[in-house]
Amino acid sequence: MSHKILVVDDDILVLEALEELLTSSGYEVRVADRGQEALDLLDKEYFDLLLLDVVMPKMTGFDVCRAVRRRDDEMSRVKIIMLTAKTEERDSKIQEKYGCDLYLTKPIDPGRLKELIRETLEG
Repeated sequence: MSHKILVVDDDILVLEALEELLTSSGYEVRVADRGQEALDLLDKEYFDLLLLDVVMPKMTGFDVCRAVRRRDDEMSRVKIIMLTAKTEERDSKIQEKYGCDLYLTKPIDPGRLKELIRETLEG
């Protein structure tokens, strides 16, 4: 069975690149370009992993992560990897503060990202 990943980023080019990378690696991928859209999808579908951009308009990746962790269903325990281009946010307590499994700074090597996703899903 293929793992199902929801990729959330407001940059359409990033969404397309990540969708292609993950689909070609055998994952089932859905995409959302807004935080609320991601939360709406979580109400309808089960995902094994969320790949969240931090900086998005209206609802940040941190907001989405918090909302997911506050859910009262099985999706509250979904694996979450957060990506950011903001290098100043390398706070070592980000994972603890927001409940994500990994917090990565862009750009990240595609091969390394696939490896980290695999490790997170198997973890």
